[in-house]
Amino acid sequence: MVAPEDDDEASKTEEPSERKISKAKEEGDVAISQEAKSFIMLLGMLFVVWLVIPLMFKWFYLMSVRFIESPGQMPTDAYEIQVLLWQVFVGLLKILGIPFTLFIVLGITASIAQTGFVYAPQKLIPDWNKLNIFAALPKFINMKKIVESIKGILKITVISFLAVLVVKPYLEKANLLPMMETTAILEFIHKVVVMLLFTVILAVLVIAIFDFAYQKYSHLKKLRMTKQEVKEEYKQMEGDPLVKSKIRQIRMERARHRMMENVPKADVVIVNPTHYAVALEYKMEEMDAPKVTAKGIDNVALRIKALAEEHDVPIVENPPLARALFASTELDQTIPEEHFKAVAEVIGYVMQLKNQQ
Repeated sequence: MVAPEDDDEASKTEEPSERKISKAKEEGDVAISQEAKSFIMLLGMLFVVWLVIPLMFKWFYLMSVRFIESPGQMPTDAYEIQVLLWQVFVGLLKILGIPFTLFIVLGITASIAQTGFVYAPQKLIPDWNKLNIFAALPKFINMKKIVESIKGILKITVISFLAVLVVKPYLEKANLLPMMETTAILEFIHKVVVMLLFTVILAVLVIAIFDFAYQKYSHLKKLRMTKQEVKEEYKQMEGDPLVKSKIRQIRMERARHRMMENVPKADVVIVNPTHYAVALEYKMEEMDAPKVTAKGIDNVALRIKALAEEHDVPIVENPPLARALFASTELDQTIPEEHFKAVAEVIGYVMQLKNQQ
């Protein structure tokens, strides 16, 4: 039998939308590679071992040499010892403050470089369900945990193998350490540690590149959507099609109502007896050309015609002109120039009728 989780994953065939990715980021759910963070931190460690530790050794040497060479000058009263301890504390703070600050900055940089700035305060809210061992037990056995375990074993194996290769040539010189001076021994150890760190960093860099790509792929795969989820998100973003259709219908009804209110103000209505009706308004002193104030076909045309008759607006039957004006002119627009002559004849005819009356 197929587990419900597997069936749910199989139904997620659509790539995640930008909205879902952004929402996941707001909740703190981002793709982040711990190997990439380890690489950045190891770079900082290399900097500390290579440059800072020699400074620490030098400072300790200068600090202690005067007591070793002249132990008789060691202060014995309480005040002098207090000053000495304060100097040691400040010196250590200066030396150790460099790597400490560096690691904090590198840790923050490693995270921001992968995910950008993420503000997710809900991540700080404690989840008491995670304290339930029995409820959390199934989460410890899943594909992600298995992949992470295999990856960890491979990483340890590769780094250990490389570490042995780097350290092995120096083991032959280890027998000479008892005959070397202290500074030479420290330099030897320092050189071995730097070479070891440099090799490990190169290995972790290769691992981090592949792990970062895998984390991105795994994160996007987890955020995949079903076809139904895509439809629901589209409805939320664009609005429910039924609601949009209803709104469009209401707007059309209101526009039609406003259009019908303009029919009594028209100077003439040109009709195709049963299918087309176009109402024109023309104020000679105010307009350069007649404009269409209402138009419609079929039932709307009949309604325009009925309103015109009700308000004594002249109705002229001219099927070709009615169809042409309906097709070429929008509401509240002046008629095209090619229809000036035909419309002028109609308006002239209407004016003659008014004069006769």
